[in-house]
Amino acid sequence: MDGLTVLVTGAGAPGIKGTLYSLKGNFENRDVRVIGTDIKQEVVGKYLCDSFYRIPRPTDTGYLDLLLSICQKEGVDVVVPQNTLELPVLAENRSSFSDIGTSVAVSDASAISVANDKYRLMRLAEQIGVPTPKYGLVNNFEALTDFAKELGWPDKPVVVKPPLSNGMRGVRIVDESRDLKEMFYLEKPTSLFVKMKSLYEILGSDFPPLIVMEYLPNAEYTVDVLKTPEYTIVPRKRDLIQSGITFHGTVEYHEALITYARKLSEATGLNYAFGFQFKMDEHNTPKLLESNPRVQGTMVLSTFAGANIIYAAVKRALNEDVPGFQIKWGTKILRYWGGIGLENNNTAVGFL
Repeated sequence: MDGLTVLVTGAGAPGIKGTLYSLKGNFENRDVRVIGTDIKQEVVGKYLCDSFYRIPRPTDTGYLDLLLSICQKEGVDVVVPQNTLELPVLAENRSSFSDIGTSVAVSDASAISVANDKYRLMRLAEQIGVPTPKYGLVNNFEALTDFAKELGWPDKPVVVKPPLSNGMRGVRIVDESRDLKEMFYLEKPTSLFVKMKSLYEILGSDFPPLIVMEYLPNAEYTVDVLKTPEYTIVPRKRDLIQSGITFHGTVEYHEALITYARKLSEATGLNYAFGFQFKMDEHNTPKLLESNPRVQGTMVLSTFAGANIIYAAVKRALNEDVPGFQIKWGTKILRYWGGIGLENNNTAVGFL
């Protein structure tokens, strides 16, 4: 079997080691050479990938031309994006990559535009019968507090977040019951919890649109999805989350989540490797939070469980057949902090 060269963007993403594990430890024992790119120079993927390039932000004019030139120079077979902001650019310019013999494992631009917009995704979910939290879109503080009151604030916490963002950027839980003095002494610093007064100091009277939604108090799940064109759907419970990353997680068969993920996948038209996030309400009903229309940060857990979605997405991009997977439900991940030792000339001398 011929070897492959895969370009993985976002080489500084927390999930880069898992992506590399899935590509290089693939189920065909195929030789995969990985080119990493990132907007920063000093990222961990620079030392883990076979080759590395620093590139501009996707919003910069030179981004596309440089990425195309790297693909041509390195003979890249498939591009696997890990950064949310670059997805529209890649989706809209797939033909430019195809012209130089490179496939891009990214969904159509129309699917990306819906999946990346949390508000539009929520509206779509309602239309197809997928449960969502109670939510609304506001752009001034008076409307924010009015809708928060409809959701039970100040007796109940509420969540605010931008419709377009990635990671935990812009997410806040407004909770008046929090003892800020106790948090100061007993908890590590976090910007997740605020009180309404502090939120006003941050936002002011008017601001770009924000989603205000009910707070869901119970377990959170991520669902990994592969479309090849058949669906492989793997829910995983997020047992411990730190800085927005799953540190302890468990692959769990959950029929409702599988059904909802399939409905959303079909309605959005997403392709290759992507996923959704859900959280349980007070009655343990799963409700949609958002979509990640790309490789997800802990998607390697599905690889551990026997469903290598990341490598299968590469095969899909090459129009190669993908086998069915036997998922080992109950598989867990325990993440830990690692590191790379560097000499003064930035040569790697040790890996943790």
